[in-house]
Amino acid sequence: MPKKQTLVISLGGSAIVPNEVDAEFLKEFSKLIFSFIKKGGRAVIVAGGGYTNKKYNIAVQSIAKASDEDLDWLGIAATRLNAELLRIIFGKVAYPKVVINPTEKIKTSKKIIIGAGWMPGCSSDNDAVLWAKNLGAKTVINLTNVDYIYDKDPKEFKDAKPFKNLSWKEYKKIVGGKWIPRMHAPFDPVASRMAEKLGIRVIIMKAGLENFKNFLDGKEIVGSVLG
Repeated sequence: MPKKQTLVISLGGSAIVPNEVDAEFLKEFSKLIFSFIKKGGRAVIVAGGGYTNKKYNIAVQSIAKASDEDLDWLGIAATRLNAELLRIIFGKVAYPKVVINPTEKIKTSKKIIIGAGWMPGCSSDNDAVLWAKNLGAKTVINLTNVDYIYDKDPKEFKDAKPFKNLSWKEYKKIVGGKWIPRMHAPFDPVASRMAEKLGIRVIIMKAGLENFKNFLDGKEIVGSVLG
């Protein structure tokens, strides 16, 4: 990949907090990003909510009747906590505050911008797409906990078929068109509609460090391309 391009990454909360905070992953991930920007690149990293979001959602639903919007706001708060963690990890190289509004015009020489959830009704995937629109990027990388997009859940069905390339129309047949808080779609339906409208390509790839390094080095990866 060209080293001077802007890389927009939707970093799944499952990579940041699969159960507990994955400090080892974050340490090595940050090294790869530092290497990328030293070669002239720029990165926007949008944090997902992960297990932190899941724990809070489960807790509140065991106590009170929560609306989808309430659950979304809990998830947004989780993304912002994870984003602050990333901002501190990247230190002075990063823009000095987490940016909540992905449509905000940022004037900075900093090579790393950390984003988080903005509004209810979608996941942080949609914020990553809005960042791509904001900065003129044509690709969004979604680092998550799946190898590929499958026609059905591979954890339940051994004959699940992986896809390396999918059109948006084909993808919508798999995940549907409705957003549900904490849904486990590889890329959320709202973000998908936005990406399709803007002509943005989305690469779904497992958040393995070697896999991500291969992507940065222009080598073959394990993952699916949407669009």
